[in-house]
Amino acid sequence: MTEDWVRPVVHWEIQAKDADTMTAFYSTLFNWQIGEGRVRQISPGIGAPEPISGHILQSTESGVSLYIQVLSLGATMAKAKELGGTVLREPFDRPGQATLAWIADPEGNKVVLVQQ
Repeated sequence: MTEDWVRPVVHWEIQAKDADTMTAFYSTLFNWQIGEGRVRQISPGIGAPEPISGHILQSTESGVSLYIQVLSLGATMAKAKELGGTVLREPFDRPGQATLAWIADPEGNKVVLVQQ
């Protein structure tokens, strides 16, 4: 290939201090199929909007956020709390766009919930 091209995100990772707790949290909250071992593979989901894109946001802190589509923000936020997570921001409705809410997993990683 002689010309350059835009590089897509092809993988993501959740690093965990307690992989068992994090596996239980994410597999129960999002119905993810998660493998075993040191590197626990997560099966791809279905129904994601195409194409998947990202952005850079000016902020007071650095980090990477996962945006995960859910059927019900309210039910998912309640379930996250039951599983040891925290609600960081209640649903925020953006007219004509997806509704968002923010949670943290049991280790404090931020996750954005997306309801289309």
